[in-house]
Amino acid sequence: MRTLFVTGPGGSGKTAVASATALRAARDGARVQLIGADFPGTAGAVDGLPGVTVTRLTPADDFRADLLALQERAGSGLDLLGASRLDGDELTPLPGAEELALLRALRDSADGPYDLVVVDLPAAPRAVALLALPEQLRRYLRRLLPAERQAARALRPVLGRLAGVPMPAEWLYEAATRWDGELAAAQAVIDDADTSVRLVVEPTEAAAETLRTTLAGLALHGLRLDVLLANRLLPDGSTDPWLADAAARQRKVIAEWQHETHPIAHLGRDPRPADLDVPAPPTGPVPPVTWPVEDRLAEDGVLVWRIPLPGAVREELSLVRRGDELVVGAGPFRRIVPLPSAPRRCTVAGAGLVDGELCVRFAPDPDLWPQAR
Repeated sequence: MRTLFVTGPGGSGKTAVASATALRAARDGARVQLIGADFPGTAGAVDGLPGVTVTRLTPADDFRADLLALQERAGSGLDLLGASRLDGDELTPLPGAEELALLRALRDSADGPYDLVVVDLPAAPRAVALLALPEQLRRYLRRLLPAERQAARALRPVLGRLAGVPMPAEWLYEAATRWDGELAAAQAVIDDADTSVRLVVEPTEAAAETLRTTLAGLALHGLRLDVLLANRLLPDGSTDPWLADAAARQRKVIAEWQHETHPIAHLGRDPRPADLDVPAPPTGPVPPVTWPVEDRLAEDGVLVWRIPLPGAVREELSLVRRGDELVVGAGPFRRIVPLPSAPRRCTVAGAGLVDGELCVRFAPDPDLWPQAR
């Protein structure tokens, strides 16, 4: 199964492009599922998308079911506290409900009968944060409720009396294990070699800044870029001075992009998916985002960890070493990554941004590298 995420700045036409991509794949004979929150209708075939199964997210319903189930599992504790139970009809979704509903749909898509799953993500750069969410939440769970502590569950009553405070209930560990499994399934889809991101951008100066930030965020989180689509492109050679000037400004913006683009013509009206000329989804694995470690010990006495961050600017970068981890920030995005084995035995000697790469230099620690003495 291949997964193709579609996003772009707000108002870029990403939902229409996602629908057109799904339709093209279905016409080529693929079994296609289209996932999103903004499609008309409910699950099933939608007019204009024959052969495509459309899954419309229902975050309000999912949030209500999850909270009622959690309330039921924690019923004894709530009763002990004298809490008043919530009814389903008084629950409204909280911020983040849509993101969790989408991650659940990703988890479920892995077991589906489809050749291609097209996902209409929220607008960028929020989409990048959503795709990074499973990795971040799993890290929080491991820190707050370590799985190894479950081995001592038989001692919890004794430990609770000795410590004078109640120990975490068994259901909390069970819930954490279940959540971790669900997040791991969603993360497996996101990290798969057959998963990539299709960026839809209308070539304007305002959108160019969002594009730059989004490209840096995708690279920081190791997300593969499928293709960059320049949407609503005006034709050249117009005799209308206003249209000619607008078309020239669009092409000037595109010329400043450092990625090859696929143009989608402006139709002069709200397009139907069948009208859009979108490229076919990739057929082979998309090249992964790699972070190589270059051995320059002989020449410069350092190891260089090269982290590709296209679109990043020096003023928006941050770098902090935390034990065997590196906290890397690029604009609004932040990721905590484990150090490779060799740099773990080194100290950070400096860093710099060179041709779209964050180059982190590591000098061997003499206490850990005997030959460095």
